[in-house]
Amino acid sequence: MTPELTVLALAALLHGAQLMLFAVPANRELGTGKTLSPRDPDRLAKPLLEQVSTRTGRLARAYGNHNEALLLFVVAVILVSLAEAGTGFTAAMAWTYLASRILYVPAYAFGWVPWRSVFFGLGWLASFAMILATLI
Repeated sequence: MTPELTVLALAALLHGAQLMLFAVPANRELGTGKTLSPRDPDRLAKPLLEQVSTRTGRLARAYGNHNEALLLFVVAVILVSLAEAGTGFTAAMAWTYLASRILYVPAYAFGWVPWRSVFFGLGWLASFAMILATLI
């Protein structure tokens, strides 16, 4: 397996871990009566994410952000793989993406300013650089 595909697999595992990081405390804080419900607005006083602790809300938002960031990274890995454009540079950018996304989770959870934004930007730039590398 190429380094880029290996990192993609690890990023998918990170994504699953992030889901658990916010879902477990959310279930504890809200109870399964709410989290297993259809979450219809007329049945809830306010959206579930407004009913959880600050840290659990941050972990939920970090997970949602990875939904968005992972899409660009998947595109980058597919392009590198299909174009057979893998190089040391694209491998380094893939690892940079993963490292930045790992660091993003505690940065968001603990409110590290400006580091959350720095780690987000670094991951985005790494994905973008991989895409550009396939065009050069």
